[in-house]
Parts: sequence; structure tokens; C-alpha cells
Amino acid sequence: MLRGIGWPVQNLELYVEALTHSSYAYERGISSNERLEFLGDAVLGLVISEYFFKAFPHSPEGRLTLLRHHVVNEATLARLARKMELGHYLRLGKGEAASGGAGKKSLLADALESLVGALFVDLGYEETRHRIIELFRPVLHSISEGKYPSLDFKTILQEAFQLDEGKTPVYRIVSESGPAHDKTFEAVVLVDNRKIGKGSGKSKKEAEQSAAKAAWESMNEMDDSLPAE
Repeated sequence: MLRGIGWPVQNLELYVEALTHSSYAYERGISSNERLEFLGDAVLGLVISEYFFKAFPHSPEGRLTLLRHHVVNEATLARLARKMELGHYLRLGKGEAASGGAGKKSLLADALESLVGALFVDLGYEETRHRIIELFRPVLHSISEGKYPSLDFKTILQEAFQLDEGKTPVYRIVSESGPAHDKTFEAVVLVDNRKIGKGSGKSKKEAEQSAAKAAWESMNEMDDSLPAE
């Protein structure tokens, strides 16, 4: 059942439960993966927090929180779950299966968290930490290198400033160029009327995202340049 996952297993029943969706459990009167999902979410957050705490020793709490958010989110978890082919192993109720539940991002992300919970109960923290780091290594490496694929930088930037300073970034389109069918927009993002980033794109939203990305990367460069205490 778990050959595609490649994790060591001592108590198989834990992993079966981890792959049992509530719809299946309800139909059969058995336990679902919700409790293991709760535990796995906490363990996953701890492991990733520890990783970034050690990898970025001079970064403030706000940045560490956002780095963790880049890893522990539904999109990333679902992508890794698909790579592990968890959809093939999920036990779903008839209705959920018929509606394509095996391919839903939310169900796949929850299943991966549940498996982390099962692994923690089965083999303990050290083995779980090792397996999580190996599984997430490509994502962790990309983020450590300053690459953030498929992220909403406007949301990320807003969370950063609200968390650290209680402020909200403001976006302005400062120029448009090109013919009507192929315009290019330039945007700036400001905090307290101070420009912290600028970017361009083929739509206003794309330009704003580009400006937010530039601001976020500039903030990270400033954090990385801080001297050791």
C-alpha cells in the first residue's frame, strides 16, 4: 500500500487511518484521518520552523514566519502529495470519490499532513524530521536560494508588514505604454508613502505582483546582509 511513499512502517494501521478521509470513515463507522492531520500539521510546522531558524540565524521572526508559510501551505503540500501519488491510496466515500476527491488539493494536502502525524506516532520525531526534510528538500533549497515559485507576493508582503509593523502596502500604477492591445503597466508599492518596490507586467495585477516580489526580495537581501551579533 505504501510502496510509492518509501517510508519505513512499523504500525501499518496508523498509515491506513492517515489515508482514510472522513467521507469513507462515516460510511463505515470507523476513524478518519482528522486527528492525525491535526498532529501532522503541528509536527510539520515545527520541523520547518526549526530548519529555517537554523538556516537563517539573523532573520527576524516575521521573515521566518513567512518562509515557513511558503512551505507549509496547501499548494505545496498538494504538489508533493501528487508526486507521492497519494491520490491512489486515499480511501474516499462514494460521493467524494465520484466528485474527483482523489485529485483535490485540499484532500491531498490534508492526507500528507496525516501521514506526517502517523510517521511521528510510529517512529518518533527524529525519523519524522529526517523524512520531512528529504521530502521538502527541493522546495527548501529553492526558497533558500531566493526562488519562490507560484506565490502570491502581494499577500506575502501584506502579511509581513502587518505582522511586523501593523501597516498595509499600497499599490499605484505609475505608467502605461504600448498599443491598446499590448500594453505594459508599471507599478510601485509604498508603505507610509515610501516606495519599497517597483515592477511591470502586461496587466495591472501582474505589475502589482511584480512590484511586491521586488519589494519582498529587497527585504530579504537586507535581512541577509545583517552582521552577526
